Amino acid sequence: MPVRTLAALIGTLWLLLSAGTVPALSPSDTSAPSSSELQSQIKAAAAKVTPAVVNIASTVVVRDQPAMDEAPMFGIAPTQTYRQYGQGSGVIVTADGYIITNNHVVADAIDVEVLLGDRREFKGRVIATDPKTDVAIVKIDASGLPTVAWGDSSRLGVGDFVLAVGNPLGLNQTVTFGIVSAVGRADVGIADYEDFIQTDAPINPGNSGGALVNIKGELVGINTAIASTTGGSVGVGFAIPSNMARAAMTSLLKTGRVIRGFLAATTQDVTPLLAKVFHLPDVKGALITDVMAKGSAEKAGLRRGDVITKFDGRDVLDSGRLQNVIGSAPIGSRHRLEIIRDGKPEQAELVVQEAPRERKATQPKRPEPAEHPLAAIAVEEIRPATARQFGLGSASGVIVSSVDEGSAADAAGLQQGDLILEVNRHHINNLATYQRLVESIRSKDIALLLISRQGTMAYIPIATE
Repeated sequence: MPVRTLAALIGTLWLLLSAGTVPALSPSDTSAPSSSELQSQIKAAAAKVTPAVVNIASTVVVRDQPAMDEAPMFGIAPTQTYRQYGQGSGVIVTADGYIITNNHVVADAIDVEVLLGDRREFKGRVIATDPKTDVAIVKIDASGLPTVAWGDSSRLGVGDFVLAVGNPLGLNQTVTFGIVSAVGRADVGIADYEDFIQTDAPINPGNSGGALVNIKGELVGINTAIASTTGGSVGVGFAIPSNMARAAMTSLLKTGRVIRGFLAATTQDVTPLLAKVFHLPDVKGALITDVMAKGSAEKAGLRRGDVITKFDGRDVLDSGRLQNVIGSAPIGSRHRLEIIRDGKPEQAELVVQEAPRERKATQPKRPEPAEHPLAAIAVEEIRPATARQFGLGSASGVIVSSVDEGSAADAAGLQQGDLILEVNRHHINNLATYQRLVESIRSKDIALLLISRQGTMAYIPIATE
């Protein structure tokens, strides 16, 4: 562009700005708060929440048998008992003294002491616990107490500001600040039902049971654990979402237990190999490994080998998330499932039943290379003596008698005593059927086994590559 033309454009723009025709941009036009406003919000949230976060000291009696070198020469040595002391945090959620905390903070405690932010001390009573979500309710006899308002954890997103309030390392009324690093974290290995909020707000031992709050000072989570190789904070902490904790608390106070929905089927996560075998478009979903008779899954027409991909239109990423969404569904409620059966999409309607108990499916591990997927395992017919040895009753199939260490089958998780019911979706009646099916498998094929281990079904894919 010629210099004169450019100069003319600049001059015209200047005249328009001077005349007010084109508004000038300024920092005041953005809706983002200034640093001073943000600091004021953080200080206000901390001031609102801190008085309602308490220190919980618990005492547990531990019973140990003496070591062999300490045992007497004759007779049986008496059990040694001693007291073990622990500390955690809790959040006052009602003015008359109901406190929510973690189950692991007060589990098996014979004595609970609660220290308030104003230095008052109370004896605490453990009202109810739910180990499956790691939630517990403690009650103190007091009134007019400061409380933290419940927030809606479903509205949290990655990047949201949060404050963690608790008593880390015994330092009362400590506030740390950070962001939400992730939501919906499962398979952390802390509880049976996991849907954790991950945060980089520093959390240390003693923070368990404390409050995770948003910038408004609303309770959005209960701090539960850290991921660390040193035992200290490395910026990866986990909190139970407030919606899950509040639902557990409400059910505990109303019925003394947490009433959950139940699929009445066992499932496992989809792996890349399973996705390939079951002709799935994505490596996600919950693969059904067993269906309980007369349960909600069977009544919905679900079968072993079906892969649940959506629940009421929402993606099912893995078994843990399916368990969470069904567990929180009202008993008797109806839901639309989208499944893949034999590589084709289908739909089913599920009526949620109450859970009598939960079962955890065996998760396969990634296999390692070998000459043939099943070359390293030995099996035998189920004879009466074998059935009695492994408690198999009248089961049909073949029993795994040995697995070579370091083989693909070993890496996939196959174990001695596993009952093989299917090979590549074909039922096994006897050893001859098993051998015929195995002979048809080439070295580069995936061998998909359906096994039963102590009554729990699981699919295990075994491959050489």
